Amino acid sequence: MTTPTIRRAVPADAETLSRIGAETFSETFGHLYPPQDLSRFLRTAYSLESTRADLADPTRALWLVEADGEAIGYALAGLCTLPHPDVTEDCGEVKRIYLRKGRQGGGLGGRLLAEALAWLERDGPRQLWIGVWSENHGAQRFYRRLGFEKAGEYFFDVGETHDLEFILRRRQNG
Repeated sequence: MTTPTIRRAVPADAETLSRIGAETFSETFGHLYPPQDLSRFLRTAYSLESTRADLADPTRALWLVEADGEAIGYALAGLCTLPHPDVTEDCGEVKRIYLRKGRQGGGLGGRLLAEALAWLERDGPRQLWIGVWSENHGAQRFYRRLGFEKAGEYFFDVGETHDLEFILRRRQNG
C-alpha cells in the first residue's frame, strides 16, 4: 500500500471527483436518508456538471487524495456561503472534506484540511468557516483542535430530511 498523495484537482479529474464525492457522502451519511431522497441529492450535489462548475470557478479549489491508483478522498474550499450574519465576502469556507472510512484516522484528514486552509489563507489571514453535522462528534472534536468554535446552526436538506448542522468559525490568525 502506497502513501496517499494529495494534489490539487484539475478539469480532467471531474468524473473521478463526482464519483468519489457521491461514494463518500453515501458511505458516511447514506443510512440517514430514504433511498429516493439520497439518490436525488447525489444526482444534483455530485453531478458531473456541478463538479465541472466547481473546477472552473476561480473562487473555489478542489483536492484529490489518491493511493494505489485510486481516489480515496477529496476536499472543496471557496468563498463562505453558510447562513450566518457574520459571514462577509472576505470569509473562506471548507465546503466538503471526505475520506473513505477505511482511510480515516492516522493524520490524512489533517493533511487534507491543512491544504484547503492554506489555500483559503493564501492571500493572508481571514475568518474561516466549516459546516458540520450536529451528530458528527468526531469531526467536531477534530475541528475544535484546529481552533474552530461553534458560531451558529442551520438545517441542511436532503430531500424531506432536515439535518441540524453546526456552523463553526475560526477567527483570523493574524
